[in-house]
Amino acid sequence: MTPPPLSDRAAWAARLEAFAQQQRDALTQAAGSDAPVTLDQSRVGRLSRMDALAGQALAQATRQRREAALAAVASAQQRLASGRFGLCEDWEEPIALARLAHNPIVRQCLACAQAAES
Repeated sequence: MTPPPLSDRAAWAARLEAFAQQQRDALTQAAGSDAPVTLDQSRVGRLSRMDALAGQALAQATRQRREAALAAVASAQQRLASGRFGLCEDWEEPIALARLAHNPIVRQCLACAQAAES
C-alpha cells in the first residue's frame, strides 16, 4: 500500500491514531502480566519462580516501550498539527515516506538515525 503524501494530514492523523490504538490494545491485553511474583516456594518451585521473575521483567519492559510509543504518538500528532510532521529533527529534510509508513512516530531520517546509533 502506497503511503499518502505528507500534505494529506487527515490520512497521517488516521495512521497515527491507528498506531496509538494498537499500543493501547496491547497494553490492555498485557494488563497484570507484570504483577509481583509470589515468593512462596511451597506453592512454586525455585526455577518456576525465576521464570516468573524473568517474565515479569519482560512484561514491565514491554509495557514501558508501549507507553513510550504512546508518548511518541502524541509528539507526532503535535508535529502534524504544526506542519513539522515528516521532517527530520536534525536536518529539517523530509523523512522517506516508506520509513514513515512503516513507523509513523520516527523523528529522524534513516541517515540521522543510523548516525545516532553508532
